[in-house]
Amino acid sequence: MSLFLGIDSGTQSVKAVVFDAESKRVIADGRAAHSLIKNLPSGHMEQNPDDWTAAMDVAILQALEGVDRTAIKGVGVSGQQHGFVPLDESGKVIRPAKLWCDTSTANECKIIMDALGGEEQSIQKIGNRVLPGFTAPKILWMKRNEPDNFSNLRHILLPHDYLNFYLTGEFFMEHGDASGTAIMDIHTREWNREVIDAIDPSIEGYLPKLSPSSHPCGNLRPEIAVKYGLSPSVVVSAGGGDNMMGAIGTGNVMPGVATASFGTSGTIYAFNDEPVVDPRGEIAAFCDSTGGYLPLMCTMNVTTVSEQFRILFEKDHDALNESISRVPLGSGGLTLLPYFEGERTPSIPEGSGVLIGMNGKTLHPDYLIRAAIEGVTMGMNFGLKRLRELGVSTREVRLTGGGSRSAAWRRIIADVFGVSVVCMQEDEGAALGGALQAAWCLERESDPEASIGSVVEGATSIDESTRLEPDESSVARYQELQAFHSSLSRTLEPVFREHAQFK
Repeated sequence: MSLFLGIDSGTQSVKAVVFDAESKRVIADGRAAHSLIKNLPSGHMEQNPDDWTAAMDVAILQALEGVDRTAIKGVGVSGQQHGFVPLDESGKVIRPAKLWCDTSTANECKIIMDALGGEEQSIQKIGNRVLPGFTAPKILWMKRNEPDNFSNLRHILLPHDYLNFYLTGEFFMEHGDASGTAIMDIHTREWNREVIDAIDPSIEGYLPKLSPSSHPCGNLRPEIAVKYGLSPSVVVSAGGGDNMMGAIGTGNVMPGVATASFGTSGTIYAFNDEPVVDPRGEIAAFCDSTGGYLPLMCTMNVTTVSEQFRILFEKDHDALNESISRVPLGSGGLTLLPYFEGERTPSIPEGSGVLIGMNGKTLHPDYLIRAAIEGVTMGMNFGLKRLRELGVSTREVRLTGGGSRSAAWRRIIADVFGVSVVCMQEDEGAALGGALQAAWCLERESDPEASIGSVVEGATSIDESTRLEPDESSVARYQELQAFHSSLSRTLEPVFREHAQFK
């Protein structure tokens, strides 16, 4: 028997799954919560990396209860993208990690892009704009705002890299997650000298050497092996960002399939053999964690918005589903721009939530809830439309994340996206992707030509009972609403910037 651990460290919790490579199914799982640091200034979103490792310990030990631990052969780690974990010479965390959803670095983005010659030149030189969510501006932010901390900086890691470091003691970074730093040129898969110089020339020595995603990070440290009751020979694969691992865990390792994750944030991405660079910078030009490319759109406001409405009106998830179903398409003209945490796509870091269309009928919990669900779904569709414009095939969208569990929400997704949508049998796609990458990594030791497709086949099953085809009349109506939603967003963009001074 060969078993593999898959770990997914997200913004709210760490999930662990045990994958049986022979039966090609998940046989055990575990979960442990962690939290954001509270009472930070607006736009600042941070966590303590040691909270991640503590939660990972709990989730792994929970998943391993009753499992033959001698059969564990490998571990693959997925983590939230873009976070900046600053370490000193001894590998100790200097300050809390600034996260993907931190929007406090808009000034630093401009400084870096100006050094590269502007936004257009930035896209040409590294494949992406420099956005507040990315890692590069966070490093410059620390230099400009916390010089004492910056003077102690000796190692720069991303969240999943830090978990790999905890497991193996190795400073390691692979191309997939590194492509979301805005420091790596996605064409050459190397660190970009101009970005480094725009931040500080010294950081070149603080960035790990870049490695292919097919290479292992290392083996478990002896003390970690003892803690988990595993052999120190267990291989830790390269791992990757949560979107890269989610792609593997949903079988999105070949052209034609798109994955949409309706979680804290919303992402839509699709495998491509060649880089997909958006000259407008609305789609992120990422590498995947199998050696290919993963053009991706990201919105920062999905279940964060739906959960706030659910809690506000004291509804459980079943009641939320019923509220959506009771209100007709279009929510009676009530429209929500759901930029509760600013927004990345479209790039409106100063954005906030806006409701238009309130009246005596629509100022009602059911209407507000449906408007919220429609608003975040149209926000994601903004990116899906752009992926199609760039030539990315999306004949089927595979759904993951908490939002996809709602049948009423899935109906809205199918009609807004205008394409067949379906859920996966295993919903923890990123954790499963970590386990599958670990299995692939081990298989390549005996067969260097082993493909990720052969590992994924049969392990990523679709739940056909959840498949929904779009309703043509609803698609047409949502196209009109989408145009209004996008127009409203563009019109209010300068208002958001002006209003930011009052926050």
